[in-house]
Amino acid sequence: MLIHASCVAINGRGLLITGPSGAGKSALALQLMALGAALVADDQTELTLENSQLIARCPPNLSGLIEARGIGILRAPAITQAEIALVADLAQPEPDRLPPRRKVNLLGQSVDLVLGQGNPHFTASVLCYLNGSRQA
Repeated sequence: MLIHASCVAINGRGLLITGPSGAGKSALALQLMALGAALVADDQTELTLENSQLIARCPPNLSGLIEARGIGILRAPAITQAEIALVADLAQPEPDRLPPRRKVNLLGQSVDLVLGQGNPHFTASVLCYLNGSRQA
């Protein structure tokens, strides 16, 4: 399955970043890369299901490339794949201060979902989530 999304990984845990064009997918990926995340894919992400794990990869022609709006296409070190641990939807704002645990279904797998449109501390929160976990 090929989707319009970016993906980075922190300590082997993949973050799939979704949203419409211009929502900030690449910007979030770049911010997380500056904080130590590894690039998996920008703009186009291939998803497969392997041994009940949702795996993200980059189409070969885009590997190691990421768009920096206002600067251009940048080359960056990239890893070949990551298991998706979290999906960030930049199309929707989070209306709740302490939101319920949200899930999204991708290729039959249920994955945690967070909403991040307009959240000024979203990058730091996602980094903390992927380095640890979410309290029930």
